[in-house]
Amino acid sequence: MSDTFFITTAIDYTNGKPHIGHAYEKVLADVLARFQRLAGRPVFFLTGVDQHGQKVQQSAEKQGVNPQEFVDTLTASFVALWDKLDVRYDRWAATTAPSHKDCVRKILQRLHDEGQLYKATRQGYYSVRQEQFLTDKERGEDGQFGPEWGEVVFLEEENYLFRLAEHRDWLLHLLDQNPHLVQPDFRRAELRNAVEKLSGDLTVSRPKARLSWGIEFPFDPDFVTYVWFDALVNYISFAPGYDPAPNADLSEFRRHWPALHLIGKDILIPAHGVYWPIMLKALGFKDSEIPTLLVHGWWNIAGSKMSKSLGNIVDPDVLADRYGPEALRYYLMSDIATGRDADFSEERLVQRFNADLANSLGNLLNRTLNMAQKYRQGVLTAPSQPEHLDLVREALPVEAAAADYRAAFEQHAVHQALEAAFRLVAACNQFIDSQKPWAVAKNPDQAGLLDAILYALADSLRVTAILISPVLPKAARAIFGQLNLDAPFQIEDARRGLLPTGHQLGTPTPVFPRIEPSAPAA
Repeated sequence: MSDTFFITTAIDYTNGKPHIGHAYEKVLADVLARFQRLAGRPVFFLTGVDQHGQKVQQSAEKQGVNPQEFVDTLTASFVALWDKLDVRYDRWAATTAPSHKDCVRKILQRLHDEGQLYKATRQGYYSVRQEQFLTDKERGEDGQFGPEWGEVVFLEEENYLFRLAEHRDWLLHLLDQNPHLVQPDFRRAELRNAVEKLSGDLTVSRPKARLSWGIEFPFDPDFVTYVWFDALVNYISFAPGYDPAPNADLSEFRRHWPALHLIGKDILIPAHGVYWPIMLKALGFKDSEIPTLLVHGWWNIAGSKMSKSLGNIVDPDVLADRYGPEALRYYLMSDIATGRDADFSEERLVQRFNADLANSLGNLLNRTLNMAQKYRQGVLTAPSQPEHLDLVREALPVEAAAADYRAAFEQHAVHQALEAAFRLVAACNQFIDSQKPWAVAKNPDQAGLLDAILYALADSLRVTAILISPVLPKAARAIFGQLNLDAPFQIEDARRGLLPTGHQLGTPTPVFPRIEPSAPAA
């Protein structure tokens, strides 16, 4: 385990606008990174864009612009959306960056020098959409290549190949010896089945006569690098301290590596699950240095994958403008189990925000602060009588909520972590209903009980703000502000009793104003 929590996302392909799947992946990575920072661990969060390939070249030609201008325009839309959604990464990876191209060339040269690359003539069917040669295993039961491959053409051309197949047994052994290499576990089983069928080598070049928009081979200028080989290298080319030279000092790099790669299920096989670990092994990476793959599912519409052809693509930019970035962040994190598919529902987004945030947490904050101001001028007194301490400990499971929350994050189960936080919120609201502070306030003999109730509620709100902060950082800061507390905070502060006697609370201002339903986003 490295000193740093190094998390990467799959870099976004700049041949289209960002969609809800992109937003989910980036927000999930941001939330996981924020939790690690909350836990006091150094974090390095890398994300970016994949800017090369035949489809990019063709799209640029159709628009009558050069490829760099084309990708720069699309890249700007990704950068703007991640800023709007409060995704805070440490480094941006763009595969047209000179440092990345230099790293790719050095890796190609090293693999060539060490006999891992060879030149050969290959013929076969080629998917223009996926930019790869196909084999018979990609055919359907009818013997045809399915629509997922797009246009398929027959090609015969000379290229450079990477010796992939000879590492098959090594990769199978690695998957068997490291059950946590791919998460969730059922994805590891899918990958293992695919590796068992591995037989051929990987074509890692494209003739420049056919494709000019790519990274030129250092030892043969008539070829450019296959887009997937180029794109995968970003995980190390933009990492601190990496140098592909055989005897380079990698001490700084190893303080960050290995990384947690957050990817969609569609790019597990073959790119991230087969090509990437074998590429790393060929570069001298040890088994313990092969990164973990956290594979997330898709957001569907009525059980069907979103696609341009079906016209059911959901634009996260529109949703963020309509409902607010934090409403979208909350929905994306709370309504899907990491690793599984889910159906996107704009109606559900509104319902979850109103029920969980406006009605439950927002109402708790408003009621607590109003009662504290009304009955105690906003000044808290910590409970001291044993019966009052026992009452709040039994009613408000602060420690249990924090423990369940941390356990969920250790499994990257953000939805379960949120459930733990909101169990505490629900317990607080039930506590108010059962204890009826407004009635207790009428009896001077119960002044100590009223103090204990108000203190416990405010203290639980403090803990709740800490727990929601990775998903709702702005809302958490707003709650802390109304509690008259200073950020930053850490997960170790998510325990009861840290508010001092005499602490002055602020006044309530709605943090989660209800969302009124409107027409669905286009």
